[in-house]
Amino acid sequence: MTNLTTTPDRKLTSEVLHYTAFATSPAGGNLAGVVLDASALSDDEMVAIAARLGHSETAFVTPGPAPDDVRSFTLRFFSPKAEVGFCGHATIATAVALGERRGTGDFTFHTTAGVVPVTVAAQDGVLKATLTSVSPQVYDVAAAEVAEALAALGWQASELDEGLPPRIAFAGVRHLVLAAATRERLAALDYDFDRLLHLMQRLDLMTVQLVWRESATVFHVRDPFPVGGVVEDAATGAAAAAFGAYARELALAPADAKLTLHQGHDMGRPSLLEVELRTGDPRVRVTGAALGI
Repeated sequence: MTNLTTTPDRKLTSEVLHYTAFATSPAGGNLAGVVLDASALSDDEMVAIAARLGHSETAFVTPGPAPDDVRSFTLRFFSPKAEVGFCGHATIATAVALGERRGTGDFTFHTTAGVVPVTVAAQDGVLKATLTSVSPQVYDVAAAEVAEALAALGWQASELDEGLPPRIAFAGVRHLVLAAATRERLAALDYDFDRLLHLMQRLDLMTVQLVWRESATVFHVRDPFPVGGVVEDAATGAAAAAFGAYARELALAPADAKLTLHQGHDMGRPSLLEVELRTGDPRVRVTGAALGI
């Protein structure tokens, strides 16, 4: 259980911290490395640290554009292979780590994808963080590209949910959204790593967001991540934000809506991602708990 006693004067550390995001138990969520003071690290050193850890992403923190603003930071994210433009679960993990040291409230993260505001609050005995995405976009995807993705996954077109058509959704990075018609189809994930990797590199995708709709506001998701050298993410905040934009674009949810995404259950690391849409604001909010391990 995370200790909610914050110490705002506690110095940030250059050591690698280990957090799990979108869970309240060490047995769940997606693991992330967090370096709260990466000022002395080169790009090569950051890649090497991420590769050594083997988590889907590690976050590296340096002061923001206004160094005197102690709640503004620059965030960079590295997978075991390379830098990525944005990572939701490592953002949540970093925000909670900072909240433990600087106190709850608002932070501003400057990322390659843009400025991401984050709010940290105590709820039900744990710290939770809410990130607000950059302005999202949803794009059509060619039938030939969908067919190639299905072939790499070993899925048939008849196994898709016709009510949730394929799209590419962006909320900092791009994700291909494919919806399974049944929970069983989603659960049986055994894909061609190299074939899906090549397609994703061609389409500039970060993950493939595989979805099954349980109800109007509850979804189960899985995210293959071969471009990061990882078979599957246990919780993908960036994809959750992109899915919120997808749900709005296709009118799957009202203008004001709260969606629940369950992820990681099929790989033994249950995760809970809360997605919020607001009238008049195109951005998507994603909330999750995190704790140091």
